[in-house]
Amino acid sequence: MGTDIVVVGSINADLVLQVERHPHPGETLLGTGAVTLPGGKGANQAVAAARLGASVAMVGAVGSDPQAPVALSGLRGAGVDLAHVLAVDGPTGLAVVTLADDAENTIVVVPGANAAVTPAVVDGAEAVIAGARVCVLQAEIPLGSVVRAAEIAHAHGVRVQLNVAPATALPRATIALADPLVVNEHEAAVLLGHDVARPEDAAAELAGLGAASVVVTLGAAGVTGYADGASWSLPARPVTPRDSTGAGDAFAGALAAGLAAGHPLTQAAAHATRVAAASVLRLGAQDSYPGKDDPLP
Repeated sequence: MGTDIVVVGSINADLVLQVERHPHPGETLLGTGAVTLPGGKGANQAVAAARLGASVAMVGAVGSDPQAPVALSGLRGAGVDLAHVLAVDGPTGLAVVTLADDAENTIVVVPGANAAVTPAVVDGAEAVIAGARVCVLQAEIPLGSVVRAAEIAHAHGVRVQLNVAPATALPRATIALADPLVVNEHEAAVLLGHDVARPEDAAAELAGLGAASVVVTLGAAGVTGYADGASWSLPARPVTPRDSTGAGDAFAGALAAGLAAGHPLTQAAAHATRVAAASVLRLGAQDSYPGKDDPLP
């Protein structure tokens, strides 16, 4: 039997540094704490979906260093199928997150083992991709692998959820396979090659690149999208955030879970906004994601 969702993407360890405020260039600050947590956009989205009850398989790679068990811990805890996660020589992917008291963060990612997720590795996972309802992709693995995974999924009739994060220029043919294409405002501007004043106009213009549907996340301003020739918007849930790290991944994972369950895009997005709001109330990414029976804002 197949899975609800297959995620082809990154697996990282997140070194989270807590500071009162972000340092200026050339400035040294004393931090208030440090912790290493599981992360990576691919793994985050896999965990978010699995915690909501979806069956999830992960395609990715970790290294041979002491960070690998940390990076895999959230996936294991959520019951994600790791049969297609490689262990390669070298370091596991690392994200250094600086978290300020206002809950805003900066992130530097060193890909490490994620670079080993080549198109050949994706080809080797064709069976698990073909057996899923939704294939979830981001841009923290080699872009050729993202392209190949989208091609395989589409060829087998599997819905492709493409989150172009971090922002990068993907081939238009790959964007055209997305249903939905998920981006924030900055990522939308990179794909379009220019800023757009209104997010709903950006969503419509992105749909013009060929994507069957588009979702543009707006943080505290909610989410807007475009599908079937019409725009739609949803507000964010009002909460007081502690840590915004991984909130976009919480949204993407929850969105995929809703789509895999057969819910319409706007219904899946509405639930995903609640999951994302819940995620910012606790420290870290995966550790902050709610389970299917947890109360949501």
